Amino acid sequence: MHVTPVIFICALAYATAQGPDHAHGCTHGSCYPATGDLLVGREKSLKASSTCGSRKKEPYCIVSHLQDEKKCFQCDSRRPYDPVYNTISHRIENVITTFKPHRKKSWWQSENGKADVFIQLDLEAEFHFTHLIMTFKTFRPAAMVIERSADFGRNWQVYRYFAYDCASVFPGISKGPLRKVDDVTCESRYSDIEPSTEGEAIYRVLDPAIHIEDPYSPNIQNQLKITNLRVNFTKLHTLGDNLLDSRVEIKEKYYYAMYELIVRGNCFCYGHASECAPIDGIKDEEGMVHGRCVCKHNTKGLNCELCDDFHNDVPWRPAEGRNTNACKKCNCNGHSNQCHFDMAVYLSTGNANGGVCDDCLHNTMGHTCEMCKPFYYLNPSRDIRDPGVCSACDCDPDGSLNGGICDGHDEPSLGMVAGQCRCKDHVEGPRCDKCKSGFFGLSADHPLGCQACQCDPRGTVSERPPCDPVSGDCFCKRQVTGRSCGQCLPEHWALSHDPNGCRDCDCDVGGATDNHCSMDNGQCRCRSHMMGRQCTQVESGYFFMALDHYTYEAELAMLGQGCSVEQREHQPERPATWTGTGFAKVPEGSSLEFSINNIPYSMEYDLLMRYESQMPQDWEEVRVTIVRPGPIPTSSPCGNTIPADDMLTVSLPAGSRFVVLPQSICLEREISYKLHFEFSRYLNGNNVLIPGTTAANILVDSISLLPRYSSLEMFIGGDPASIARKQSYERYRCHDGAKSVARPQISDVCAKHITSMSAIINHGALACQCDPQGSVSSVCEMRGGQCRCRSNVIGRRCDRCAPGTYGFGPAGCRACECSLEGAVTRFCDQLTGQCPCSQGAFGQRCDGCQAGHWGFPNCKQCLCNGHAEECHQRTGACLNCRENTGGDKCDRCANGYYGNPVLGTGNGNRCQPCPCPDGPNSGRHFATSCHQDNRNRQVVCNCNQGYTGSRCEECAPGYYGNPSQPGGRCQPCRCSNNIDMSDLDACDRRTGECKKCLYNTEGPDCGVCNSGYYGDASRRNCRKCTCNFLGTAQTQCTARDECVCQRATGQCLCLPNTIGLTCDHCEPNYWNLASGRGCEACGCEPNNAVNPACNEFTGKCQCRDGFGGKICTDCQENYWGDPRIQCRACDCDPRGIETSQCGQKTGHCVCQQGVSGVRCDQCARGFSGQFPNCQPCHQCFGDWDRVVQNLAVRTKTLSERAVEIQNTGLTGAYEKAFKDLEEKLARAQGIVNARNTTTEAVSSLMELIEDLRSQIGETTDVLNHLEGDLTSVGNSNVEASNELSALEREAKELNLTSDQLHRQLDILKNSNFLGAYESIRSSYNKSRDAERRANQYTTTTPSTVSQSADTRRKTERLISAKKDDFNRKNAANKRALGDLNAKAQTLDMKKINEKVCGGPGDSPCVESHCGGAGCRDDEGNRHCGGLNCNGAVAMAENALEKSKHAEKELNIAMREVEELFHKVADAKTKAEEAKGKAQAALDKATNTKNKVERSNNDLRDLIKQIRDFLMQEGADPDSIETVANRVLELSIPASPQQIRHLAEEIKDRVRSLSNVDAILKQTQDDVRKAEQLLQEAKKARNRADGVKSTAETVKRALEDAKTAQAAAEKAIQRAKVDIGETEVRLAQIESETSSSEHDLNNAMDRLGNLERGIDGLKLKRAKNSMAAARAEETATMARDKANDAKQILDGELTDKYHTVQDLVDRKAKTVQEAKKTAERLRDEAKELLKDAQDKLQRLAELEKDYEENQKKLEGKARQLDGLEDKMKAILNDINKQIQIYNTCQ
Repeated sequence: MHVTPVIFICALAYATAQGPDHAHGCTHGSCYPATGDLLVGREKSLKASSTCGSRKKEPYCIVSHLQDEKKCFQCDSRRPYDPVYNTISHRIENVITTFKPHRKKSWWQSENGKADVFIQLDLEAEFHFTHLIMTFKTFRPAAMVIERSADFGRNWQVYRYFAYDCASVFPGISKGPLRKVDDVTCESRYSDIEPSTEGEAIYRVLDPAIHIEDPYSPNIQNQLKITNLRVNFTKLHTLGDNLLDSRVEIKEKYYYAMYELIVRGNCFCYGHASECAPIDGIKDEEGMVHGRCVCKHNTKGLNCELCDDFHNDVPWRPAEGRNTNACKKCNCNGHSNQCHFDMAVYLSTGNANGGVCDDCLHNTMGHTCEMCKPFYYLNPSRDIRDPGVCSACDCDPDGSLNGGICDGHDEPSLGMVAGQCRCKDHVEGPRCDKCKSGFFGLSADHPLGCQACQCDPRGTVSERPPCDPVSGDCFCKRQVTGRSCGQCLPEHWALSHDPNGCRDCDCDVGGATDNHCSMDNGQCRCRSHMMGRQCTQVESGYFFMALDHYTYEAELAMLGQGCSVEQREHQPERPATWTGTGFAKVPEGSSLEFSINNIPYSMEYDLLMRYESQMPQDWEEVRVTIVRPGPIPTSSPCGNTIPADDMLTVSLPAGSRFVVLPQSICLEREISYKLHFEFSRYLNGNNVLIPGTTAANILVDSISLLPRYSSLEMFIGGDPASIARKQSYERYRCHDGAKSVARPQISDVCAKHITSMSAIINHGALACQCDPQGSVSSVCEMRGGQCRCRSNVIGRRCDRCAPGTYGFGPAGCRACECSLEGAVTRFCDQLTGQCPCSQGAFGQRCDGCQAGHWGFPNCKQCLCNGHAEECHQRTGACLNCRENTGGDKCDRCANGYYGNPVLGTGNGNRCQPCPCPDGPNSGRHFATSCHQDNRNRQVVCNCNQGYTGSRCEECAPGYYGNPSQPGGRCQPCRCSNNIDMSDLDACDRRTGECKKCLYNTEGPDCGVCNSGYYGDASRRNCRKCTCNFLGTAQTQCTARDECVCQRATGQCLCLPNTIGLTCDHCEPNYWNLASGRGCEACGCEPNNAVNPACNEFTGKCQCRDGFGGKICTDCQENYWGDPRIQCRACDCDPRGIETSQCGQKTGHCVCQQGVSGVRCDQCARGFSGQFPNCQPCHQCFGDWDRVVQNLAVRTKTLSERAVEIQNTGLTGAYEKAFKDLEEKLARAQGIVNARNTTTEAVSSLMELIEDLRSQIGETTDVLNHLEGDLTSVGNSNVEASNELSALEREAKELNLTSDQLHRQLDILKNSNFLGAYESIRSSYNKSRDAERRANQYTTTTPSTVSQSADTRRKTERLISAKKDDFNRKNAANKRALGDLNAKAQTLDMKKINEKVCGGPGDSPCVESHCGGAGCRDDEGNRHCGGLNCNGAVAMAENALEKSKHAEKELNIAMREVEELFHKVADAKTKAEEAKGKAQAALDKATNTKNKVERSNNDLRDLIKQIRDFLMQEGADPDSIETVANRVLELSIPASPQQIRHLAEEIKDRVRSLSNVDAILKQTQDDVRKAEQLLQEAKKARNRADGVKSTAETVKRALEDAKTAQAAAEKAIQRAKVDIGETEVRLAQIESETSSSEHDLNNAMDRLGNLERGIDGLKLKRAKNSMAAARAEETATMARDKANDAKQILDGELTDKYHTVQDLVDRKAKTVQEAKKTAERLRDEAKELLKDAQDKLQRLAELEKDYEENQKKLEGKARQLDGLEDKMKAILNDINKQIQIYNTCQ
């Protein structure tokens, strides 16, 4: 039992050395299933060649049981082992390990004495075999062989030989040692005879003693692979007694017996599986090692010896260590699931891929199905794995090369495009199935594929091929035809490159004879005198008529009794409301008759009558009769006219100026007519004229014949164009424009239609025929034909004077100007111009008195003292006074004469010339008038200005000349108004030379200012020069206040660099005016000064912060540094400095005594205490400090010298000096030591000195270190100070920004020459005004200066009184400013950024996608807001977008509302049409009613006649019977039931009209809904106003607007549906009304037949009367005979008479019933009429409601317009806010 530990250790070693690494599984390398006992579960696969008791019971004995009583046993292996029932069975399956309690009680045992026995295990698959362990019950075999088969027993190989004596048993087999794992050797250690029982034999395939470099190599793997294992026992161990004794009993104790056989291994998977599963058909048992590998690495097979299906891209290999050698999936791109490995392919790809796909699907081919088969191509738009990646080549074989093969794949270098067909030269298209543009006739026989098209490029469609690719027919444009598209369609022209090819002839339907035109120039075939390509224009001198062209003036008509003509004068500033010259005044009962003989076209005309009502109420009745020359032939255009159509009645509304007769009249061309108008009745019988009023009369202007458009073929042709013309003519109400005299502006649509109508009616254009004298030219207006009349000329042809004018001629007509007082009327004779004068009036205008009289109309004789015959007609002033007289009554002398003409005509009283000095017209008369003094009778002259003397013979003061000479005159002295005009000596009275100039002027004409003065002498404003003595050239000044300047401008002569009118200040950038030598340059340092200007008086420049000095070349006070580089603020502690100014160069502060440090903020050496309380140290410190300082100086000197020596290296030259020094020191030491009395003191002193030196050295080092630290701190402090100074300077610069901008603005303004000039000029003017005012204010008393002084004193008192209040308020303001400043400091830009831009306020611009203040995008634009940012900018932008969207939606809604409005308008129009049709139906019903009433009356008359006939005595029975039968045969018009049915049907038809009410009511509801929607839109507008406050309100408003829009769309849709239903209902009503009308017409026809029957009865009655008269004589003759026969025939005749009487009674009863039926029909017709009237009234009310609703809808539309405007304003506000946010700083 000592072998077991060895087995365990060896097994462990094997597992350690050879076992696979399972830690990584199969994913990262080779993997192997767990090992186990291969025998478990394979009892049937284990067999032995010999088994004890297999055929019968057999005895056997044991050697080891010597101590037991029993030594022999029996075995019976015919049945399996059973621990209870069959314990003597020793089959081979007993060796399989079971771990059961009877393990030692069951074993395998061979037959007795048999040496060659084998045990064989046959496995169902390949397995890895690692080792086996055999535990024997008896002696171990003396020799055995273990062999294996890897091919299921076909071939065997020996693993190992085992023998007690290898050399004798297995000669030639090596005994080892093993060098390789597959060496076959013979081993002896498991073949000893000991132990006799439970001896083991162990075999390992891989010996742990042999190092294996690659345990996964094929050699090793092959060594482990088995399919069969066999152990051959070849020799038994015996005790030797069998050699001596051959008895059977001896052999019974020698046999092979085995307790346990363990075959360790696992299923063989080549490293591709970590577990195994049962093979099909093999029962699974616990602990069984199965033989079917659960393969990984894409392998398959029982042992994973093959690559899995479709994984053959690389050759199969076992897994090796970390390399899985997994089978690679074939790349067939999804087009095959089968492949095989091809080594040639594998090698050609560099051992990358060797899989070749089999049976490629989807029309693919190639190793990886990467190519398409011929006639297929690789679709580049699809993935290579797409089943449809290979698309069939869709190439037409006729048009492509090579039978239709396309490019199989894309290859740019070869110009290949996948799927591209290779077309022939004239073929194109993806399929090569169509000819190229310009080619046709694809054919396989044609080498180029197609033929060239023969198409006209002008008529061929350009967007497509020019011709049909099959037939070659060119694709013509819409209006082109022909195979080559070379000609236009009929009614088209101008073949060109236009989109349609040709243009429509578009000939005018009236101006052209047809719609055909020339294909070359498009000229239509025009009617007479029409021109233009479309025949829409007229030739010069021709025109188109207006609708009322055929107008006939009432004043030219035949007037009836009592009629008169009233002319009316045209007012130039007011448009005329009548035609012609005036009116015809027609009284009630009179008439007018118009003659018409110029009808141009046979058709229906509307008769228009224009008038002016003179009465307060409507004119009740006017009867119009058309008098024709004779009967109307039935073949003529008016053949359907009946006499009743020529008799019309109309009423004239009092509030209107025109009326159109309700029924048109038919007139034919070239036929003369008379239209008779009878104004029969003004009031009806129920109205009475007001007492005291005159008889009724009316002013009739004219009548016009308006062509009825519905009679022209251009409107009723039925083609779409005619329908469109009719609809537009009605829509634009073109017919209504001609009714009023005051014409509205006609639309282009109506103008075109009326032009066409004119051309049709007049067969072309009408000649203008402008009167050559009355018109400006022979050309008239194209529409209407109105010629351009001269002044006061009227008429279309300008052929007569207007009323109130006369003298028709080339100059026009002149106004009559008849006097209102003297003329009977304002109208004069149009030839002579003579007004009709009243009695006592004279003249052409009847406006004056007779000659010699005045005072019209109360004429008086002129009073002119015999000096004139005529006087002014109005004032009586005499005209043309004679004998030098004048005045209104010639009662005084004329100017220049004297006398008294009133006294008489004697010589003494005549008017005589004034002697001043000579009389008038003498050339020497210088007086305005003269008079004779009554006392001395002397003539006194009233001299002209400038003259004096008794006879005006001298010049007055201020004038000069020689009036005494002929032609002499006195002229004003030319002294520029600068002399005293009352001074006789101011100027020379002969020459005019000025002698006494005033107002500081001089010169011969006093025209210039004196020297030292300036100004305009002509204006008396010469002022003293006010030159500044310091700035003016000394040569110009005689004294400080006496300088000379330019006399005109006052400009002084300035010194250099001095400017100003008075040279009182320096030029910019100059100063020192007080030098008296001119101004000096400022010389400001440009880099350090704010600007180059300096103080004009001190020369001090304005320096930037930190700089100072006069010209900014120094640092500012309390600053230091180099001004050329930087000036820094002195950073001194104010508690320790002598002055605030630090060192200009070093910046060191000037410290007080006892203070030191860079900032003077610490106590100095020699002082103690806490700064600033520094106290001097003890006096001894000074002594020692001097010693220390001296030593420090000496040490420093020596140190420097040593450094110098070190640098120069010249020590040798000083050795002697050093030695002498040492000697002297030694001597001094000796001397000191020699003084014994002080040795100790000196020693202690020296020690103290040495200690002090050491302490001083240490202190010096510390101080040096501290000084260095202080220096660095000082530098840092200086840098911080500089930064603070820079920040402060920047703050100040920001504060000065506004002032600088203002200064720059002034500079910019003054830099402009014009601006500077204007500034100088303005300043000059202001200066002059100021000087003038100053002079005025200083010279006057009380002056402004004194008032200013008073004001100043008052102001000072107010200031002293309000000073405290001002100080308090100022302090409060300062505190408020401080608070505001504190609040401003607390403002957080972060929050503003977050609110405005939406991003975190403290995020850098680079990281914040929402931007912020100061952030800019890549293009340099300001960046604020953006996508997903919730700031105000983003919200505003969103609001803007939504507002724009809302605006678009509102615009759409507006368009839809507009469409709704148009549709409602169309509905209104259709309702009007329905109303008209209903009115027509009512009229027809009325006519039918009248006809029925007439028929009833005729029927009653007939019945009465029949009754009378029957009552006549002469009516014979036959006639009575005949009449009765005829009556019975009549139908009125059918049976009573039919009539009743017809009446009911009419009722139903009329009653159906009520549905219109419902429909219109529903439409009214829709209108109300539209109003509600408008209200909602208004609310939406109010909500939209809230956009300014919050964008959210805008959003809600937009949503509401959207909801309102949706509701509006629904309402509009419902309105559309309702309108459609209304149209359908109206169409039904129209059809039903027409059917009812048809039935009524049938009834009327039947009534007409009844009338004709009644006429026949009347005729027969007359014949019967005649027959009765003839028969009376016969009756008289036969009376006697009758009396004779009476007796005979009395009985029979009486019976027959009674029979006839009964028959007549029955017939009469039938007639009575028919009468009742007719009356009932009449009542029903009345009811029908009443119902129709009610419907019409309701229609009128609905129309009124509809118009009101339309007005409301228009109002709402205007509100929507207002809403839209407000929305636009809101959008503008939003845009402004966005601009503000975008430009936020």
